[in-house]
Amino acid sequence: MKHLYLFIPLFFIFSSTNAQKKMRTLEELINTTEPGWPLVRSWIDSATNDIQILPCDPARAKEALYHTQVTTRSPMGAIIYHTGGLLVDHGWLRILGSGSAQLDRSMPDWNKGRTFKEFGDASPFLLVADDVAGGFFAVNGGGLGNDRGSVYYLSPEHLQWIDMELTYSEFLLFCFNGKLDNFYQSLRWKDWKQEISQLDGNKGYSFYPFLFSVEGKDVNKVSRRAVPIAELFLLYMDAMKQSGNGNG
Repeated sequence: MKHLYLFIPLFFIFSSTNAQKKMRTLEELINTTEPGWPLVRSWIDSATNDIQILPCDPARAKEALYHTQVTTRSPMGAIIYHTGGLLVDHGWLRILGSGSAQLDRSMPDWNKGRTFKEFGDASPFLLVADDVAGGFFAVNGGGLGNDRGSVYYLSPEHLQWIDMELTYSEFLLFCFNGKLDNFYQSLRWKDWKQEISQLDGNKGYSFYPFLFSVEGKDVNKVSRRAVPIAELFLLYMDAMKQSGNGNG
């Protein structure tokens, strides 16, 4: 899957050391000759996991694509331009797009103020997905390691960015076809599927005692409540700084 064209849009975002690059126009970003959406849609159609494509507003999709500065030839650009986001495995995992009623945050808006200051800025990493347990997925832009373009996972159990050794495209295929029950074995509680069915896409679960603490190792024995996902991200970034794990 490691075709060169899959890396070009991310290279544009992450390669600059300047405070801000010149923004490409929307016309330059919308690829009509080799669009990436048919490929992504074929992956979704053949997926073994439950995938829900969220509807998008065309104006909002164009704005999100422009602010992210990736082309629609890439799977990332295709998802931003053609979807409001993707809900995976009955909503457990949320892949960011241009925003929708069920997932009311676009990829660039979610990253602004967290991984970069202004649209067009170089970013140490780009948040691309998260899960209801408070885990975050990010594409490395150089701030998480030397392997730019690799997807990392910040687990609520370990409070450190773990290299999944997957490109963004490979990450999508993992979400669509991977054994998520195995990946999330220690984070899923009894009857989780029924409980999260009505969870707002801007929220995740806060556990107490924290899952990264000695007392919080059994997810079925801790308390939980739904809180804004932004609150969880800030909590983990602060905790990482205090623990010395960095990247927080």
